[in-house]
Amino acid sequence: MKRTLVFIAIFMAILCIFICSPVYASSNENVRSSEIISNETKGQLVSLTNKELQSIKDYQEAYGSDAYGLVAYILDKIRIYIIPFTFLGLAISGIYQYITGMRNLEKRDKGFNGMIAIITVFIICQVLPLIFAIVVKGWRG
Repeated sequence: MKRTLVFIAIFMAILCIFICSPVYASSNENVRSSEIISNETKGQLVSLTNKELQSIKDYQEAYGSDAYGLVAYILDKIRIYIIPFTFLGLAISGIYQYITGMRNLEKRDKGFNGMIAIITVFIICQVLPLIFAIVVKGWRG
């Protein structure tokens, strides 16, 4: 039974490879409209860049130094972007602990230790910008 299912799956995969035709993202009818990046997209990218540069300047003005402002900006971005990676890491560690670890105790311990490490890094990344602000603004004056 398993062999026939595997054979059918392989046959379907090969069939899909030969039947599927390539799909092109743009047509070659109009050369001007088939630019890789249109002017509107270029303008949006420039405005995003200007907005981020302005936020870096705001941090530099708030902290009174170029270096401290840049570090505060980077810590803030890390604080925001660590959240999805934490969920992904917890999901992978949960798979190791609860699914794979049912048969192998070493993998169960690996999953538990991974969860502890991921939560620790998450807490550090969430608290570090606050500590940085207290130290730089509070002790520096």
